Amino acid sequence: MMTEALATGLQELGLDLEAPVQQQLCRFAQAVLDQNQVMNLTAITDPDQVARLHLVDSLTVLKTMDLAGKRVIDVGCGAGFPGVPLKIACPRMELTLLDSLGKRVKWLQSILPQLGVEARCVAARAEEAVSTCRESYDIATSRAVARLNILLELTAPFVKVGGYVLAMKGTAAREELAEAKNAVSRLGLQVEKIQEFPMGDTSHGVIVLKKVKPTPPQYPRRYAKIKQSPL
Repeated sequence: MMTEALATGLQELGLDLEAPVQQQLCRFAQAVLDQNQVMNLTAITDPDQVARLHLVDSLTVLKTMDLAGKRVIDVGCGAGFPGVPLKIACPRMELTLLDSLGKRVKWLQSILPQLGVEARCVAARAEEAVSTCRESYDIATSRAVARLNILLELTAPFVKVGGYVLAMKGTAAREELAEAKNAVSRLGLQVEKIQEFPMGDTSHGVIVLKKVKPTPPQYPRRYAKIKQSPL
């Protein structure tokens, strides 16, 4: 059962969440699975795996940083991971969910109020959306969107100096970080740590980068250019 898998995963992570919070997390995950029958939201459909690889994985962010009172943007949120589980577990954060696919955002706009989750949902490409909210967030987080050297150019411009980019990565976290050395310095970032968490027979990591100076105004470039010649 999803509830049991979630409880076990939280225990392994060392996170103590009250029963109503765990129930709300499972309601959201079930809503994702229900909607997945008519819209492509996740390739993971086993409830136990959804609990571990979506819910618990999203919540690893809480082990890296206190989000209470912070303004957070989830860039390329997809079905709402990690942003929605983080908001459920830490309601005192202010959440913006950003995704380029309008129908996903529309679904999030309709389902979240039913679950009692407050979030601003924006349908736009990251490199375009940033023009109205540049360097205005405390934290930008992202999961499974692109390789790190591409991802940082899409996320860093949203974050104010003194804020953080939290990049969620799989087993290649350290390899991607080495590859993104140039992007880190060019975008005004500094690596603080990589925190790794066991996930079954593999491990997932959160790369924590601090914004130490403003991102130069020429970034982000258009996505085609970012992809063609990553920093």
